[in-house]
Amino acid sequence: MANKLFTNLVIFDGSGKKPYVGEVLVQGNRIKTVSRGSNKINREGADVVDADGATLMPGMINCHSHIGYPDSEGLTDIGDLPPEEHILNARANAGTVLDHGFTSVVSAACAKPRLDIVLRNEINAGLSPGPRMRAASPQLIGTGGNGDARQLHMHHQSFEMICDGPVEMRRTVRELIREGVDLIKISNSGDTLGMWPNGQSGYETMAEDEVAAAAEVAHSRGKWLAAHARATGSIELCLKYGIQIIHHATFATTKLLDKLEEKKSKHWVCPAVGILYVCAYEADDWEMLGCDTAMISNVEAELQTAHITMQKMLKRGIRILPFGDYGFAFNPHGADARELEHMVNLLGFKPIETLVAATKWGGEAFAMGGSVEVGEIKAGYLADMLLVDGDPTKDLTLLQDRDNILMVMKDGQYHRSLTRRRASGRRAAAAE
Repeated sequence: MANKLFTNLVIFDGSGKKPYVGEVLVQGNRIKTVSRGSNKINREGADVVDADGATLMPGMINCHSHIGYPDSEGLTDIGDLPPEEHILNARANAGTVLDHGFTSVVSAACAKPRLDIVLRNEINAGLSPGPRMRAASPQLIGTGGNGDARQLHMHHQSFEMICDGPVEMRRTVRELIREGVDLIKISNSGDTLGMWPNGQSGYETMAEDEVAAAAEVAHSRGKWLAAHARATGSIELCLKYGIQIIHHATFATTKLLDKLEEKKSKHWVCPAVGILYVCAYEADDWEMLGCDTAMISNVEAELQTAHITMQKMLKRGIRILPFGDYGFAFNPHGADARELEHMVNLLGFKPIETLVAATKWGGEAFAMGGSVEVGEIKAGYLADMLLVDGDPTKDLTLLQDRDNILMVMKDGQYHRSLTRRRASGRRAAAAE
């Protein structure tokens, strides 16, 4: 297989440095050479790819992915979908996600116990298109927790597995690790969207001994954990028991922020504000079920709190990652890049900070303590790259339009080969 030399381009390498004119040589499935300037890399024997002045950037990494969620209207729709149809739906979602520039994902809960595992294995075997994938367990909850859709007179299922007490928690975590998950997802916090009117985001929904049991088993077997943790007490338990990925973390107090800052090398935070935004400001458009006036008011207040909390985290150097909770009819797969704009408009990030979080920091989380091989345009890294029609460091909304992503490469192979830039955007990279 010939080397591929990408030239006449601007490089955003994921490190946080300003984009620069350069060239990139791909050898096999890895980036061989990155060079500033033009005509610096030997072209002999290489397929030369003229990028027309487009921007080359690392593939995006979603560390709060729900590929198995079928763009459903309600929670029980997820459980009602039979396993056979569900795996086909998840397979299609994986292709959609990769098509929109997400070359790696860390699942934040699968929809059925082995769904992520099967999909990950099929993608790794080259049988289906999709991103690199860390497979998660379903969301482990206690009775009445976020996602418990049951009724006394009728059984329902959503995306949850019920674990009441430490004994049941240990057994379930052991079972899921046996089946092959990469990380365990617990939900030790309420959620206004998932529990209204009988619960809210500020509620704690899991006892400490249950959290401790999940962490004990996962850590003993070298597995990571993620937690749905909006409430103050739930965040505190994540820090106490070493849960690496904290989803939401909305109601973190100053005391908890101090603790998180001390341990910031060990944790990542995924606020996932997009779904709150949809409920607060687009509920009528999407005809979301259950979004009454009181609920919307509660969600708006939570968004304001998230803004304040994440600003404090950002100043403390805590790693905050974009994306999350896409996979519903009102927040569908393929719209994930809206979260980049939310990070700027709702949480106060700069565009380039947001892109670093979507690439470099996501790559560090994806590594799960191992060697970091994705998230930057860097010699030796895996060749997971995008070509973008324009400069996403100046306009993040470019990444919301699939047509602006001119090329998607994963593992040195084209998922989508290069398409030409729109005529108005063409120019030599040197003119950037």
